[in-house]
Amino acid sequence: MPFYSIIIKGDVSVKVELLSPVGNFDTLYQAIFNGCDAVYLGGKKFGARAFSENFTEEEMKKAIELCHLYGVKIYVTVNTLILDNEEEELLNYVEFLYKNGVDAVIMQDLGMIKRVRELFPNLVIHASTQMHNQSIEEIKLLKDMGVKRVVLARELSLDEIKKIDIDIEKEIFIHGALCVCYSGQCLFSSMNGLRSGNRGECVGSCRLPYQFLRNDEVVPTAGNYLLSTSELNTLKHLKEILKSGVVSLKIEGRMKSSEYVGFVTRLYRKAIDEFYETGDINVDEQDIINLKKLFNREFTKGYLLNDRVENIMNIKTPNHLGVVIGQVLSSDKNYIKIKLDDDLNQEDGIRFGTSKGMIVNRLYNDKLLLVSHCAKGDICYVENKVGQVSNEKVAKTLDKKLMDAIKKLPERKIDVDIFVFAKVGNRLKIVMKTDNEEVDELGSEVQEALNSPVTTSRIEAQLQKLGNTPFKPRNIEIVQDDNIFIPIGELNDIRRKLVEKLVSVRVKPKYEAIIKRKKKHYDDFSIGEFSISVSVTNEEQLKAALKEKVNNIYTDDFLLYEHYKNKCNIYYITPRVCFEYPEFKGERLVASTLGAVQKYSNDNEVVGNYFLNVVNNNTLETLRDLGLRRINLSVEKFFDHMMEVKVDGVETEKLVYGRVQLMITKYCPMNLVFKSQRENCNICEINKFSLKDRNGKIYPIVVNQKHLVTILDNKNINLIGDIPKLMTEKIGSYRLDLFDEDFDETIKIIRKVKDKLYE
Repeated sequence: MPFYSIIIKGDVSVKVELLSPVGNFDTLYQAIFNGCDAVYLGGKKFGARAFSENFTEEEMKKAIELCHLYGVKIYVTVNTLILDNEEEELLNYVEFLYKNGVDAVIMQDLGMIKRVRELFPNLVIHASTQMHNQSIEEIKLLKDMGVKRVVLARELSLDEIKKIDIDIEKEIFIHGALCVCYSGQCLFSSMNGLRSGNRGECVGSCRLPYQFLRNDEVVPTAGNYLLSTSELNTLKHLKEILKSGVVSLKIEGRMKSSEYVGFVTRLYRKAIDEFYETGDINVDEQDIINLKKLFNREFTKGYLLNDRVENIMNIKTPNHLGVVIGQVLSSDKNYIKIKLDDDLNQEDGIRFGTSKGMIVNRLYNDKLLLVSHCAKGDICYVENKVGQVSNEKVAKTLDKKLMDAIKKLPERKIDVDIFVFAKVGNRLKIVMKTDNEEVDELGSEVQEALNSPVTTSRIEAQLQKLGNTPFKPRNIEIVQDDNIFIPIGELNDIRRKLVEKLVSVRVKPKYEAIIKRKKKHYDDFSIGEFSISVSVTNEEQLKAALKEKVNNIYTDDFLLYEHYKNKCNIYYITPRVCFEYPEFKGERLVASTLGAVQKYSNDNEVVGNYFLNVVNNNTLETLRDLGLRRINLSVEKFFDHMMEVKVDGVETEKLVYGRVQLMITKYCPMNLVFKSQRENCNICEINKFSLKDRNGKIYPIVVNQKHLVTILDNKNINLIGDIPKLMTEKIGSYRLDLFDEDFDETIKIIRKVKDKLYE
């Protein structure tokens, strides 16, 4: 389907794109034929869904052609952090995509975005939500780098999005799974599961059970899945979203079933079209029920529409809930007896409570006779394959009839206009046109009929036979002389050739690939004196650092920074989340976001924090050119000792001791657990909170002044023993992050680093 544009109550609506997720060819067909405007998918490497089926290069070619045939744009995910030794492989892959006409690549790695822009100047780049796109300043920077579209952070509200008055395409998520942590900022999987979320290998730490601790004591909670979010569903609120000026509406789900993607795409296509036709949207409640059957962890309208924390989180279970269809009445070792509140069919999937699930292979009526269907109100029996003993609610988690119905793809045809010119003495000419393309074909010279002239209706009948092609005739115009003869076989042959030509034109890349491929050269350099940086949380730690005469002190306590900034080399750590940045000039700052780099690097002395995810020399060089004088490399274990620094003119820094910040989230567990503390909350000032996992590991929770929550690692990383090796890798500065260490402990840790530096 084409883009749409209308005028509603005096306001011009943007041309909204419906963007669907694709993990394999079945899903691709479902997305296309259910009406998406664009799809996003990944290859076998460099995509943030490494465990999706994904596409080989040969499959990718076919996918590009199929999408373009139906007028669907195709965006390919290249949205992981890239190691230096992967650069050539990545660039070869991007060149392959470029030459085959992809409409855009979606990228996370800042340095590789710059490199790809240099080498493939007219390739469209979209900035992945993994880039933590949550402020005007960040988006300004990306626009200046030539990025055409930003996928905005899911934590932004619609009102905040409307304030981003920058001439760049904006894409938002409207349906699917949510991350509890700001995207691109989660290190939980990497630090504890040895699989990097920034490499597309997330272990799903947020979907695991945790106990909630206050002052080391367990606090009872309504559920143990304290970091598990509900599923985003904005279908009933789409009218407001469509008036926001956002260009693209994105469905999450590259790991979901093809039926899920097809049905969700169909519902949002229907709603968008209805809005553009009538100015309103009516949502069928049965569609919502069917959505729940396909997949739900309960639904939320998300931060996008300012939902309550109780709706954004589902701490009772991380599993698909389905729809309640009955109640267990009794069970024994053979059968489970159920009273139905809705229909149940053979081969449906059901779950008892929130845990045990099964496929109904055999279904029995109240007389224990095998049947294929039991209706609402019936008593039925199923085999007790799961050891069910309690009388729990029964939910349908798979509806076989619904799945079978979705598998039957709707028709999607492309309208064509056909023009025929048939004049005696001239060659027959037939033109076939879509809204954007035109092809023609010449036949033989038109002859005067000797006995049986071909009629207009016969010509029209032959040209309408587009049956199994992607096209359908919208209009046929025929200009002809009377009493002419055209062989029917020739009309059929021309029709076939026109279809082939039109297919060829539509699948051909829409741009000429401009390639400026060249090898990057780095000059050798040597580093000067090694330095020590200490990040402190209080004045006691700061005084210990001063006593040991460390080179740099970092703090996120602005009052502490203000008090000491004229007394020592102290830097203020800017927030990791900031929609509007305050003005600073002539200050020493640690930039925690690209927005802070953009805002402050010209008028301040700026250091790059490890949250910038620097894992390669291209990113190091890009940030140096933006004005940073010292840059912290990534702390992810996956990248330890994988980067040989080659960029001169900037000091590289490595965290060698401290608790890594695993997550930063807009969601506050204290807000959810202690509902009475929402107004004038100071509960975090007088209590110590943490999460305890199933292995007994305890993760401290820290809340900043804007009530953003940071979850720290359960232990300190300690790479102090690796300092001699790091020194050979041109790491110039060694950073210590302190949490609850006292004065004496701080002194000891600093001296251990000195011993390694000067041994």
